Amino acid sequence: MAGPASFSGQLLRRKPITPPASSSGGLARNLSTFQLTMFGVGATVGTGVFFVMHEAVPDAGPAVIVAFLLAGVAAGLSALCYAEMASTVPVSGSTYSYAYATLGEIVAMGVAACLLLEYGVSTAAVSVGWGDYLALLIQNLTGWAIPDVVRAGPFADTPGVINLPAVILVAMCCLLLIRGASESARANAIMVLIKLAVLVFFAAVAFTAFSADNFADFAPNGVHGITLAAGSIFFTFIGLDAVSTAGDEVRNPQRALPVAIISALLIVISIYLLVAVAALGTQPWTAFSDADQGDAGLSKILEMVTGQTWPGTVLAAGAVISIFSVTLVTMYGQTRILFAIGRDGLLPRSFAVVNPRTHTPVRNTVVVAIVVGLLAGFVPLDSLWDLVSIGTLVAFIVVSIGVLVLRRTRPDLPRGFRVPGYPVTPILSVIACGYVLTGLHWYTYVWFLLWLSVVLAFYLLWGRRHSRLNTLLAADGTLLEGAGTVAGEDDPYDAKLDPADAPGAGDGRDAR
Repeated sequence: MAGPASFSGQLLRRKPITPPASSSGGLARNLSTFQLTMFGVGATVGTGVFFVMHEAVPDAGPAVIVAFLLAGVAAGLSALCYAEMASTVPVSGSTYSYAYATLGEIVAMGVAACLLLEYGVSTAAVSVGWGDYLALLIQNLTGWAIPDVVRAGPFADTPGVINLPAVILVAMCCLLLIRGASESARANAIMVLIKLAVLVFFAAVAFTAFSADNFADFAPNGVHGITLAAGSIFFTFIGLDAVSTAGDEVRNPQRALPVAIISALLIVISIYLLVAVAALGTQPWTAFSDADQGDAGLSKILEMVTGQTWPGTVLAAGAVISIFSVTLVTMYGQTRILFAIGRDGLLPRSFAVVNPRTHTPVRNTVVVAIVVGLLAGFVPLDSLWDLVSIGTLVAFIVVSIGVLVLRRTRPDLPRGFRVPGYPVTPILSVIACGYVLTGLHWYTYVWFLLWLSVVLAFYLLWGRRHSRLNTLLAADGTLLEGAGTVAGEDDPYDAKLDPADAPGAGDGRDAR
């Protein structure tokens, strides 16, 4: 047998690619293409219109429409690359798994750092915003205001003790995710349909007060303002990545993943532009920075347009449902990424333990809920949206590069979808995402590099020594005889089930 891999060999080794099996590590393939599409829409539509718009409009003015388009074009080019990668490497783990298969282990851990950052911060920050719409909804319906002491953490602008609504939302999502992926998917699909109906309702009401004069000063801050806004907006396209985290739980993944990614993108961009044009037509762009529109801004716009509270109440109810679905899907995505990293041995194996009854990584989900709940309850995260954007942009760039690499290194692999216009499309995707990156603040890069350093230090000190590739690959990078082909618990790429696993549960499991 060949000796252990060299240090550089460990850093650059790549995970073998195998066809999808009927189940993977105890996860059940029970999600449909429609449910997966709703995952993408659920994780994307919500933050861009309910929260970030009131931060992006002061940067770009009415040209925020161009910023949405710019972010959408970059996301669209990347979505085509995602579709090919997802059909070629249809496993959980999203960009992390794609990077592992194409660019090597250390690059995969760097991408993992991006994903954990974007999902963790996004989930916590969105949970905080959910509390604002919930407070407005309760106040409009009952006249009772949630006390400030339980509406904000101790470090907020108006300090309290804990953001209790945010913590409650995280706990509810945790319970739903523990029950099972199919149950979560059904609940999300219902919430997404309600969300889309409410946003169409907003646009219909807002267009009754539409004035073209509000678009007169179209780009007050020029190209810089548009780029800055696009950078802030881009993180909302995290839903496209969330779709690809379900590779081990969707039926017929090589077809379903690309269809769901592209369908979700088209729905998202259409809704974003509809709501943005409708909202901008109701008031001067400078009004979006008013303090009284900082919380539950779209509801305030409807109340201003109609002079009544009921339209704002309807929108607030829709926002409460909408943001629930965003939190649910982003939490789901983070648990599946941790599951994939744990299955690969780069995190403790407890992250890859699956409950035999619900077919979900329960321990993993509880850990995510505790960490996200603490962040949402006590830490002000409204200034960290750009950290989510930088993580998303880096992930999208890696996917685009991965398509270029895999076409050259593994042209023989079956691909359920091929990027049109190859190789121009992946290259344009890298350029577009790189351009959006230039609009982020310098301190965003500082925080990002600090976090990346922490994750890579963990990998160098612990992860590389426990990687499953240590037992799967020879020192020269070739697959050891019989490795990766044996199904069941002896397979180095088969995640463990809980000890109470039923007899025969490992039969036919994926050998990744």
